[in-house]
This record gives sequence, C-alpha cells and structure tokens, in this order.
Amino acid sequence: MNNLACGLMLSSFLSFAALAGSSQQFHLDIPTINEDIVLDGDFNEAAWQQATEVMLNYETSPGENTAAPVSTKVKVYASNTSLYFAFTAQDPNPDNIRVNLRDRDKSWGDDMVGIKLDTFNNARLAYQFFINPYGVQSDSIENELTGQESDAWDGIWYSEGKLTANGFQVEVQLPLRLFNFDGTNPIQTWGIELIRFYPRNETHRLSTHQIDRNVSCQLCQLGTASGLAGATQGKDLQLTPSIVANQSQQRDVGQSQPWNDENNVDIGVDLRWGITPTTLLNATLNPDFSQVEADAGQLDVNNTFALFFPEKRAFFLDNKDYFDTQLDLLHTRNISSPDYGLKLTSKTDDHTFAILAANDVQSQFLVPGNLSSDIAVIDEPSHNVAARYRFDPSKQFSVGGLVTLKQANEYHNYVASADIKYQPTKQDTLTAQYAHSQTAYPDALFNQFCGGDNCSQSQLDCDRGDCAINERVLRTRKDGEFSDAMYSITYKHERRNWYANTQYQSIGRDFRADLGFIDKVDVSKFVAGGGYIWYPENNFFSKITFGGDWDISHSQDNERLEQETEMLVEFEGGLQSYIASGIVQRERVGRRHNPSIINIDGNTTMFEETLGWFYTNFTPIGSLKLELDVNYGDDIDFANDRPATITMFNPGVEWKLTESLVLDISHRYQVLDVDDGRLFTANLSDVRLNWQLTLNSFIRLSSVYTRIERDPDLYRYQRPDSLYQDMGNELLYGYKLNPQSVFYLGYSDAFIANDDIDSLTQDEKTYFMKVSYAWLL
Repeated sequence: MNNLACGLMLSSFLSFAALAGSSQQFHLDIPTINEDIVLDGDFNEAAWQQATEVMLNYETSPGENTAAPVSTKVKVYASNTSLYFAFTAQDPNPDNIRVNLRDRDKSWGDDMVGIKLDTFNNARLAYQFFINPYGVQSDSIENELTGQESDAWDGIWYSEGKLTANGFQVEVQLPLRLFNFDGTNPIQTWGIELIRFYPRNETHRLSTHQIDRNVSCQLCQLGTASGLAGATQGKDLQLTPSIVANQSQQRDVGQSQPWNDENNVDIGVDLRWGITPTTLLNATLNPDFSQVEADAGQLDVNNTFALFFPEKRAFFLDNKDYFDTQLDLLHTRNISSPDYGLKLTSKTDDHTFAILAANDVQSQFLVPGNLSSDIAVIDEPSHNVAARYRFDPSKQFSVGGLVTLKQANEYHNYVASADIKYQPTKQDTLTAQYAHSQTAYPDALFNQFCGGDNCSQSQLDCDRGDCAINERVLRTRKDGEFSDAMYSITYKHERRNWYANTQYQSIGRDFRADLGFIDKVDVSKFVAGGGYIWYPENNFFSKITFGGDWDISHSQDNERLEQETEMLVEFEGGLQSYIASGIVQRERVGRRHNPSIINIDGNTTMFEETLGWFYTNFTPIGSLKLELDVNYGDDIDFANDRPATITMFNPGVEWKLTESLVLDISHRYQVLDVDDGRLFTANLSDVRLNWQLTLNSFIRLSSVYTRIERDPDLYRYQRPDSLYQDMGNELLYGYKLNPQSVFYLGYSDAFIANDDIDSLTQDEKTYFMKVSYAWLL
C-alpha cells in the first residue's frame, strides 16, 4: 500500500473516530433506477454502473474498528418495488473460503455477506439478511427492546452467489413488500449496516462503519441510507393454499393391541396482505400446524418444571416481534391446533399496534408454582386473543401495553400489562413491566394432577411424600375467580470493559399468564451482578470476561427458597473458540415434606450445593465443529428429597462430510448418585443427517433415543421402572421454492420399552405429505 493510500486511510479513521457509535458516522444515498436485472451473481447490467458504491473498511470483531483484512465492495440501488445489492468479496486465498450447500438459516460458520435494515430508523427492530457464496439464505429479526435475535422469521427474497478466481460475488434482491415502512415519506431514510463474516482462525466481522463497544445499544449505531424515491410495496398480497395428507397408526404395546389407523386430508389457506406499507394482515383457515422438523431432544429427569419448546410455525412468527415484551407473556405454542387465526400488525409514526386472535380445539396452559410446574389440558375448545400497543417517542424511550385472553367453558385467563424501556445514557438501560391477571378454573381441574386418587377426598393428613395431593393440585384447587399481579424492574450499565446489572421481580401466588410461559409464581427474586472484560491484542484469546452474580428468592410469605452465588470466566479466540467455566454455590429447598400444604418453612429441607460447570465450542478445521458441556457437583434428588451428586457430560459434533452432507450428533449422559448408590443413569442421543441435494431440495434423517436406568430400591415414595427407553425417527424429503412454497414427503415412527416391554417396540408410525404454494398477487 503506497504512502498516499495509507494517509487517506488514516485520515478516514481519524475523521470517523469522533462519530463511532453514532448514526452520523455512515450515510449512503440510494439511487432509484427503474431497470430490471437478472440475478445470476454477475454484475453485467447497466444499472450496476449507476449504483452507489461503498466499501466495508472496518473490522468490528475481534478487531476493534481496525482496518478490514480483506476488500469488500458493495453496490446498491433501488427500483420502485425492490432494493438491490451486489457484493464483491475478495480473498487473497480463495481456496480457504468456507462455503457449504445448506438449508435456509443453516449456513452459519460459512463465509457470508449481509444486510441489516431498520426501516423506521428508530432503533427498535432490524431486518437481517445473510448470504453465503452459493447463495444460501439466512434471515432474522433483531429486537432492541428485548435484546434478542430470532431466525425463525422467513421472508421471500432472492439471492444468487458464485465463487470467482479472487473470492466470491453475491447478488441480492429484497422486494419492498418484505418490509413495514412509512410509505407517506417521499424519500425514505432507513438505518443500515452492510456486513461480511470472514471465518478463518477467528470469525472476523467486517462493516461499513465502526461499532463503539462503549455503547450498549446496537441498533442505535446503524448508519443511514436515504433514497427509494417513489418506493411502493405494490399489491403485497400473498395467498398460500396447502394440502396436508397423513396416515397414522398407533397401538398400546403393553396390552398387545392391534394398530388403530387414522387417515386425514386437510386443505387450508393462508393470506398475507400488506394493506399499506405499515399495516400487515395475516389470516389462516384450517392451517397445517404440524411440526415438519422434530424438536431437539430434551431429558425430563429429576426436573420439577415443564420443558420449553420454541415456536416454529410461520403464521405466528410473521411480525412476532411486535408482540414482544420483557416478560414472556405470549408463547403461541399454547395454541396447539387452531381452525382459524387472524393477525393485524401496524406501525404509524411513533405508534405500533398488533392484535392476534385464534381458536384452539383444546385449552392448554401452564400451571406454575414456586417448586414445580406442569401442563394442564381442558378438553374443550378455547378462544385466544393477544393485543399489543407501543409508543416510541425517541430512540431512548419506549412505553407499551399487552393484553392477552384465553377462554373456554368454565375457564378463563385475562392478563393486562404495561412496560417501559428507557436509556438515559449510551451505557444505561432501565426496563420495567407490571402485569395483572384474572383467572377462573373448572371445579374439577385439579383432579388431573392427582397421584392416581381423586383429590376431592380431603387428604390433609398426608404422610411425608406419600400423598395424591401435590403443588399442582394446590395451585389449581380454586373456588371461583382469583387474581394477582407480577412486576419486574431491571437496570443495566454496560461499558467497553465492565458491566453491572440488577433486577427485582415479584410474582404473586395467584398470578397466571396462560398464553405465555411464566413457569414460576409465588416467588420474589433479587439479582445483582457484574463483570470485567479484557480485549488482549496479539493473543490466542481476543476477549476475556470475568463476572458473576448473587441472587436470593423468597415465597410471597417471605420464606426463603434459594440463595445463589456464581462466578464465571469466558474466553473467545482462535479456532473460532468459546470457552466458559464457572462455579455455583447455593442453598435451596427440596420438595415439600407434606405436599398437602403450601408452606415452605418447617415443610422443606434447605440443601447446600456446590456445582462446577464447563462449556466450550470450537472449530479445529473448517468442516468440523466440536461442542462440550459438563456439570459436576451437588444436586437435589427431588423424587426422594435428599442430597445427591450429579455428573453430566454433553458432547456434540457438527461434521460437514462434504459441502452438501452434514452430520449433527449430540449425546447427553447424566447420572445422579445418592449415599446408598446410583439412583439413575440417563442417556439421550440426538442424531441428524442432512443431505442438501440442491439449493432448494434436501433429504433429512433424524433419530432421538432416550434410555433411563433406575434402581427402584433407592426410591422412597414410588416404584419406578428399572428401565425406560424410547426412540423417535423421521425421514423427510423437502423441496422449497421459497419458505412458503414447499413440498414435503416423510415418514416418522416411535418405539418404547420398559419393565413390561422387553425391547424397543414400535407403537406409532406416520406417513405424511404437504404441498403449499405462495401466490404473490
């Protein structure tokens, strides 16, 4: 590099240094050129000669706004209905480019280029689009309000990529119907960042502008893009009919019963209508809400709380972020099988509105407690409604409200909440939320949680642990309507080299959020923590964090449930590695001695625990990613209310056998030892093989196997099987023209074994097919 070029680059860095972390540091003007192009990864059309050109000059991680190690040039222009981007990514060693043929949202770890757009330029939500050199797409929504990113959102957009002698090129078309934006503005001004991920020994993140690590808000640091004169979404009308057919067979293997066959053919339709650029209507009739991809396996052993499974269904995911609050008051997997659904989302100036309504063939919800939780099901149809409003007068302040309703015969749950987020400085964030609920249960609901007996027979003189009544019975045995409240307040201070946070949360004993996932009630918790961060230079590790926190929890009667102190250290560096380890010292209560009364003091034992944990993932070579999670230390044997020792070992491997064939294996080994011996040994294996035939089609094989061995003689209050096994398998062929135009053909089955069934015996099998096509009208 000559002296003049070095001088110009130094001058550029100095001029931007004062603006780092501010939207003023980067701006581009997007010209409107009404010329169609062919997406092929080449940039031969005349329109590209008139496009705005920018460079990705900065490395923001692991380097701190240093000069980018490779050259990346981006050209940008707009038509009346689309945004176009052309990335030219140079590489001095093209043979080292990491690229694989993968399914959508599965190409992380590859070389990628990306686009981040905040269409209202208010630092609340940003659309993210990433593309690898083969054109494989990944997209997501970044939500500044919750601090989370969701890759469950899938838009219909277009990309092509190709390898070149000097690197790779990617061409992208983003139809404006993807976005919510203010169409009344003759000229649009959006927040923007253009990105490249360059994974070698470390994953280098390259950007059009600097990122200030002393600023806690990420979307506040986007640059701006102006233009899109005359931008319009067009009709923005999408109609997606679908046909789903399946044949399922089930049997009770314990009684050697014959197979019961069931055949179903369902026809449904989804509507997506951009009424205006800021208002979107989603509707669905007779939707197929089956899970095409099996949930990740989870061990439900020595666990007193219900397991969480994420939402994956497209209807609920579109503009899901409009409903988000700091508390998880809306978890749509509580709506299991609706016949219809309607959702309207809109943003006008500083105001955001969202409403969701759907029925359900049953009423499913969480019954929470302070020592346990479980799922309740009422075999009656329910009506489900959620409505959200948010006011954003500035990038620093937001206030909103959420209302949810779940109602069936002799049952209802209504929740109303208000929330705020305020950032008085670039380093400080205050969030707070208050919610109030009103609930009524059917008179006999509590009977489904009895230990085999009818709980309506009073059992207040239960012996220790030997009782049909439990916490779920006590939480659901209610006369008439009941109500309560919860609130949470959090304060965070985040700087480049240190952070501190504190939170207080209180949840009333009769608070319920049946459309959400609040699995604990009758509890108050205080947390305080912080840490220090180093950024070593010329070191294997580029980031080191040392931190910890202290928390204490009580019941609403001020009875102590838990007190915990944790210290941890984290390392990020070479081999794309992340290493974390910590030690936890806590005191917490076990199960109730007399489960027929809700008391904690005098009715539980306080156990002392010291637990160590270790986690790492790293990529020793480009085709192999390794993961390991280990726990060892004190635990509680909740089934028998006594101290125990846990050993948990959870390795995982992602092996890219070829650029189109990927094997994912994870195994969880967990044992619990008590004074008299080994209580149980649990193993869970999750194996998934994905063969990406083309950019649009794949074959996927998955198998999840669970094996739990117990010593029944060590159980005090029950006599479990000495051996339990189950296995679920799925073979799936898929063709995706886009996320909504799909063809699936598959087979799944399930096997079970226990003390009464000597070996794994098939008890379920299903053949299924789905065809849907998104008509863009």
